[in-house]
Amino acid sequence: MNQHHESSGPVGEQQITLRGPAELADALPYLMGFHPNDSVVMVALHGGRGRFGGRLRLGIPQSPQEWASVAEQLAECLIKGSERRGERPDAIVIFLCQDPARGESGSQTMERLRPLAQRLRTACGALDVPVLEALCISGRRYWSYCCPDSRCCPTEGNQMALPGTSVMAAAAAYAGIQVRGTLREMEARLEPLNTGAAADQQRALDSAGAELVPKILDEAGRKDVARETLGLARRLMKRIREAPVAAPSASDINDDRLISYDEAAAVILGLQDRETRDKAAEWMEGPEADSALRLWRALSRRCVAPYEEHAAAPLTLAGWVSWSTGDEPGARVALGLALRVDPGYTFAQLLHEACNQGLDPETLRRCLRGERNARVGRRRPRPDRTRPRSVRPTATRRRKTSLGSARPEAAISRRRSGRVSPSRRGSRSGR
Repeated sequence: MNQHHESSGPVGEQQITLRGPAELADALPYLMGFHPNDSVVMVALHGGRGRFGGRLRLGIPQSPQEWASVAEQLAECLIKGSERRGERPDAIVIFLCQDPARGESGSQTMERLRPLAQRLRTACGALDVPVLEALCISGRRYWSYCCPDSRCCPTEGNQMALPGTSVMAAAAAYAGIQVRGTLREMEARLEPLNTGAAADQQRALDSAGAELVPKILDEAGRKDVARETLGLARRLMKRIREAPVAAPSASDINDDRLISYDEAAAVILGLQDRETRDKAAEWMEGPEADSALRLWRALSRRCVAPYEEHAAAPLTLAGWVSWSTGDEPGARVALGLALRVDPGYTFAQLLHEACNQGLDPETLRRCLRGERNARVGRRRPRPDRTRPRSVRPTATRRRKTSLGSARPEAAISRRRSGRVSPSRRGSRSGR
């Protein structure tokens, strides 16, 4: 196993040398910011010393029939995305993370996933990028799909290091970096309510839909709904911001209590309009960001059955605010869930790819600021010109410059071309 030097990512500029599969397996949560569950993780390596680069994660497809196509898409997404940034990977490391199923051992899990590992290695090799290491992590043990030596990689696997005892853990602790639990725990903060309140929220969504959908389909009514949606969202953000500070473990519960079923339903349905969603995306920095993120999380939890697909809008907004404020792990989780409920949601696709490629969100922030400033400028009254026209010097009329599209999708698309995050169905109109 080659040595790898990490000079970027969660631990900042500190350089770390990882020696062998054991330290590589232990480093995964620090590379991602959480412990991935049921996930394929691919990490690009650059240069002769194996500097970590772009990384992506996808849930392991349940059907083995999907493995071949998913492997090809993942390999192309990581390699082509790195090329667009001017850094073609010199190698790739693959992780397959899945706990044993009921009645299954870790070794059996590893063998069951071996065909997927081989598909991924073949897909990367077809694009002339070798897979330096492919690891399976299951039940606190790891296996190498690349090393045939049973002396270092026995069939029963190797026990992973105790949490917090590795070189990566020490470096992360020194840098103040913490792993925020498992992927399941992070997703649970964004998933629909499964309590008795779900029925009340469904009734509110049914009632709001009957009232708002006809208005949204009408041009004049759509503008009224947009104005009401954004106004209500601002009031909810203010309510959340002014509420007493709660412990992290109780913050989501408190936020849920601050929002009524009818209020949540009205904003959720209003955000289905793309222009309304794009204006809401402007609350991505400064004092607005924290309360906006808490609101989008709370609304994501209110998208109960059969309205799960409506969560794509608040989940994408939560991912965008997380990315904009420097929380890349949180962004990846939220955007991944958005694509799970609606694989064709264009804004989530583009943000997910941009975040995975390590692009700077400032490009999109600048676009949204410009759109907001232009909109505010259009609403300002023109100054009263009292001087006679004859006094003004003659000037050549300037040609009006078009601002172009300021939609978030347009801002991200200008940075790249080609395919976006893996999806099995096309983009929907207005998404």
